[in-house]
This record gives sequence, structure tokens and C-alpha cells, in this order.
Amino acid sequence: MITNAALARTAARTSEATLREVVEALAPLEREAGTEGERQSAEWIAARLEAAGASSARVEEEQFHDGFGGILAKLAAGAAASGLLAMSRRTRKLGAIGAVAAGALIADDISNGARPFRKAVNPARPTWNAVAEIGDPDAERTLVVLSHHDAARSGAIFDQTLQRELGERFPGIIERIDTSLPQWWLVLAGPAAVVAGAATGNRKLALAGSVISTSSAGFLAEIQSNGVVPGANDNLSAVAAQIALAETLRERPVEGLRVVIASCGAEEVLQGGIYGFCERHLAGADRDNTWLLNLDSVGSPSLVMLEGEGCVVMEDYFDRTWRDLIWRVAERDGIPMRRDMRSRASTDSVIPSRMGIATACITSLDRYKAISNYHHPDDTPDRLSWPTIACAADLAEAVARELAITAAPARRAE
Repeated sequence: MITNAALARTAARTSEATLREVVEALAPLEREAGTEGERQSAEWIAARLEAAGASSARVEEEQFHDGFGGILAKLAAGAAASGLLAMSRRTRKLGAIGAVAAGALIADDISNGARPFRKAVNPARPTWNAVAEIGDPDAERTLVVLSHHDAARSGAIFDQTLQRELGERFPGIIERIDTSLPQWWLVLAGPAAVVAGAATGNRKLALAGSVISTSSAGFLAEIQSNGVVPGANDNLSAVAAQIALAETLRERPVEGLRVVIASCGAEEVLQGGIYGFCERHLAGADRDNTWLLNLDSVGSPSLVMLEGEGCVVMEDYFDRTWRDLIWRVAERDGIPMRRDMRSRASTDSVIPSRMGIATACITSLDRYKAISNYHHPDDTPDRLSWPTIACAADLAEAVARELAITAAPARRAE
């Protein structure tokens, strides 16, 4: 891994003072999706972007359906009940049907599918995106620099002790794994075992599926009952990088490129505000002249470019040539970054990628390949790697200038 020491030796252009100002101002606000704190954060970000030199800074209200812990706990509990039904010969078929339905709804929800259960249970609520523009408003090309400003609830499932222990005992294995562990598969294993038990008449297998789903429901419900974390790394680090970028482009303007800076709300419920942003800003965009760079949790020690994500099925982001360009710029400018990594978590990147927008996601990891203090109460400003955030801002600036002066890269879908 590229270490914090390596980043510290990099001559970052971004001012740490700006980064600290942003994070320390927003971290005290409780920014759960759809709450007053999230709205206040969006308003603060829009005003700060305007002060940084961006134009048309505003807050856009969008709609989202709440979910994650509470919704998925209900579905896992349904799978657990189906497992008990599957243990009886008379209700085996009913148990199998229930488990199939629960498993399919879970897989659909965590994969940003149609989400019928979420929409049926939770009515739409407002969330708030902060959006601004900088650069040449009449330029043919557009770069969208994306982040999110809402914060997550904590939970026992996010404890990183085991991952750190494995990293200490088996560093070579951790180094070779470039795709994060598929934790959601454990949730899906419950209904899958119930279906298998019902199909074969194996009561022990059906019971095992019920036990797994009960455990999943418990972990998910526990998340819903916990408080909201400060979210300094996830994701005020990226918001700070965006504002630093706006200040840099005000001082050293870029010509021939329109830069849209957007911080979305409701990301932590497995995507919310990004849907409205994409519909409003990207649905009618020129796909050959629009690029998106998502910054997500860039305050860990090592900067990383993801190639794709997928809670159930891995999806590489659209257009590898865009990621190749970012990689070349990072190498040219001496910005330490690792690539060829993929995430089993969910980010806002997947929604524009599915629309055919050239998409890249920049994140950061620690030496154990974990996001530092992820969804933990210790995700506070004093634990951030400021050199990493500065390098993320510098990379965004360098990529913007590259897009402004070079021919559009050859495009191809992955």
C-alpha cells in the first residue's frame, strides 16, 4: 500500500487550512439523510462554494425513499420466519416462496434495483443536494466532481478489529486481495439456505438459514438503533476537497471546461439524492463530452481509484479509458495512488455509470485495506490524513486541466 509517509512527501498544492475549516465546521452537525442537519449542511456547502468562487451555487431538493438498516432488517426477519415454515412438511412450500421473495427483495434493494419493498413501506422524503458551477459555462465539455455530505449510523458490523488482526497476521494475503469482502453475501446466505433446505427437505439446512437470517436482522436492526457518526472521513473529507478545488480554479481558472461540483444527500441509505441529481443534470447530457469523478472517503492514509463496485454482482464503471486518463495524470504529477481495486460496498458512482456516463471513484484505504473509522463514532476530524485529502483535491484539479487541453479519449464501455 502507498503509505501516509509517501503522501506527506508529495508536494500537495491544496491548502490544509481550507480542508480543516470545512470538515471542522460540518462534523458537529448530525447529518442523517433527510434530516434538518443534512439540509443545513447542504446550505452551508452551497454558500461556501459561492464564497470559493463558484457560480450558480444552490441547494436542490430531491426525493428519496429511506432504507438500509430498518428496511433490510424487516426483509431478513421475513427470511428467518420463512426458514421456520420450511422446516415443516405442510408449510415447506410456503417457506420456500417466502425465502425466495425475501432474498430477491434484499438483492434488489442493495443493488439499487427497482426497490418495490422500500417504496411500498417508506413514502418519499426530501433530501438536499448542493450544486455549483465553475469554469467556462459555455464549454462543450463538462466535468462533474461529486461527493456526498450525509452521515451514516454506526453498528457492530462495522467493527474493523478482525480485519486489522488479519492484516497483522497475514499481510501477504491482504495485499493480494483487491476486491473487498462480500459482506452482503452473508445476508443473502440466509434465504438461500432456507430455499435449499425446503427444496431438499433438509430441516437442518432450513434451520441454519433461519438462524443466519435472524443474525442478519439483528445486526441490521442494531444499525438502525444507533446514533449518527460525525462522518469526517465518510464523507466530509471529499466535500473539503471539492471546496479546495473551487478555490484553486478561482485563483487559476481553467478554460474550455465546465466544472459542476455537486454534494449529494442521502447516500448512506444506499443512494438517494444522486437519483435526482442524475435526472436533473445528466439525463440530457452529451455522453461523449461528460465525465464524472466521485470523491468518497478520501481521508484514509492511501489514495485509491476503484474500478467498479457491486454488493451482489460486480459492475465495473463505464469507460475504462477515463480511468486510464486519471491514472496517467496521477503518475505524471507524482500523486501517489493505487488502482485495480473494487468495492463490495455501494457508492453514488454506480448510478451515473449505469447511464453511460464516464465514471471514476476515488477513495482511500489504510494499511489493512479498510476505510479508516468507517461508520464509526471515531470518524472525527482529528483522525483524518490531511495529505491524502490534499492529494485528492490536487488530482481533481489536474484531471480538470487535462480534460480542458486534450482531445476527448477514445470511448468504450466496459
